[in-house]
Amino acid sequence: MTWDTIVFVQTTPQKAWRAGRFWWDWPHPGDPEVAPLRAVVFDLDAIADIECAGHRRAFNAAFAELGLSVEWSPARYRQLLTLSDESRRVAAELRKRGIGTECDVLAQLLVDEICARKAAITGATILDSDVTARPGMADLIAEAYGAGVGVGIVSNGSQTWVEPLVRQLVGDGVVGAVVTADDVPRADLFRAALAGLGATARGSLAFAGSQAALASATSTEMATVLVGPDGTGTLLRVADCQRAHDSWRDAHPTPTAA
Repeated sequence: MTWDTIVFVQTTPQKAWRAGRFWWDWPHPGDPEVAPLRAVVFDLDAIADIECAGHRRAFNAAFAELGLSVEWSPARYRQLLTLSDESRRVAAELRKRGIGTECDVLAQLLVDEICARKAAITGATILDSDVTARPGMADLIAEAYGAGVGVGIVSNGSQTWVEPLVRQLVGDGVVGAVVTADDVPRADLFRAALAGLGATARGSLAFAGSQAALASATSTEMATVLVGPDGTGTLLRVADCQRAHDSWRDAHPTPTAA
């Protein structure tokens, strides 16, 4: 097992074996190999269920505005999230329901119209949906800030709604860097957040809320944990984050020069 595939595995003495080591094996602060945690960078989807609580509702509103009898439940939307982009998800739903399938060109025009309408109302829908942070996440961010650990948040959404939502979820003044797809290409979100925090990948831990975010974070060589769709987990203290960081580093040692 490695920490890039574990969804918030608890690393208490009783369960440390699940990460392949015991509590007496944890490095001590004075050990030279320990890299103190300097920053935590959160994918916004790891902090809150933006997809179901926000994007799903925006799609349902777009369907209704266009007179389509389609309404995605959370369960159905999660099924569709296995597809790589929104256009493919809408097209799959329309095909399943036999809507607009007589002509490929017209079907694609309908898909494009739905996605365009959804994009236009996404920000307002998300901010009006009373999205809340997953249990313990806001407290973890506050504790990290209080402990002098830099906090960054990244999102593939638009800055116009991401920044207000961040303030809504975790408050003002605790996040040192907010980076969105308006700022840099999506593949560079975590790297840009590190730069904004003045932190190195080696001294940082990333929280990814999707497989795409996981790939982006690990490409920077940051220690990374994946938050599952239900948000269940126990890495809700800074000390837990330090242990997760150290365990990931143990499993992904930095290559040494020959």
